[in-house]
Amino acid sequence: MSELDVVSVPKTAGEPAASVVIPSYRGAARLPALLDSLAAQQEGTPDFEVIVVIDGVDDGSVGLVDREDRIDVRAIVFPQNRGRVAALNAGFEAARGRVLIRCDDDLEPGPGFVSRHVEAHRDRPRGVIGLYLNVYEPTPYAVAYGKCADARHRADAYATIAELRWRYWAGNCSITRETWERVGPYDPEFRLYGWEDIDYGYRLHAAGIEVRLDPALETPHRVAAVTTAVRAQRAVHAAAARRIFEGKHPDSGLPPALPGRSIWNTAVRAVSPVTGRYPRQAGSAVDRVLPLLPIGVGRKLVALTVESAALAGYLDPGTAKEVF
Repeated sequence: MSELDVVSVPKTAGEPAASVVIPSYRGAARLPALLDSLAAQQEGTPDFEVIVVIDGVDDGSVGLVDREDRIDVRAIVFPQNRGRVAALNAGFEAARGRVLIRCDDDLEPGPGFVSRHVEAHRDRPRGVIGLYLNVYEPTPYAVAYGKCADARHRADAYATIAELRWRYWAGNCSITRETWERVGPYDPEFRLYGWEDIDYGYRLHAAGIEVRLDPALETPHRVAAVTTAVRAQRAVHAAAARRIFEGKHPDSGLPPALPGRSIWNTAVRAVSPVTGRYPRQAGSAVDRVLPLLPIGVGRKLVALTVESAALAGYLDPGTAKEVF
């Protein structure tokens, strides 16, 4: 089937083969591209439904979903912001499909997206991951650091042994309903940014369920972290969330979070009190000077800011609450 042979998928009357669950917060600007992509799935795609969970802020997202008539789509609307974990759990619980596909609202899936996820579960239940293909605006952060870090992340993921691929569970993944009922919902203890995904991937692994990376499911992702300021604040939150994960799974085998002894790590420790407490301000200062610096120097400066912010969030998880 050529990628040009696409059709709008009709609404389904019975139980669909798959449910695509989309957690969305202030997603009105992102959802049209995603809905267009899902409406353009290739001919022969199994019947699927789409559930958009609108997390407490209706910025026009409800109207977008209500007007969509090319696919079987409905909205779940939270009256107040409850966070991504609550949105995922509500969407998965409401889903009717055998295969449950998570798709973040800033992804733009290809025409074989649904079919590929469904086919991956044909012979037996497993966890399936498609990595992000991050699409960056040409910001100084992206040029100096973001694109390079993204390429390294994907290369590392594909080089990872099968037993550790659970670490890459994220916003483009799927399981069967049987697996969902066996493993249970996402953990609501992860309220800030990050690690609810890795926690779920590990729980799949601990339950003896294979977690597979499928290169054919790599999907363009409109990156939210396009500045050092945003990336540093997310690093604080994610590092604090890691402490929750480690408390739950002390035997997961993750590499140590605390840096060893080196000149670089001494610098990371030295600046972490500032970048941890003021991640956006520190990151914004870096963003302002990046255009003036050689690429290599800028990359080191961004890395120092992000790593030191992460260290601060890990050493003092309360810092993340203060800047959330």
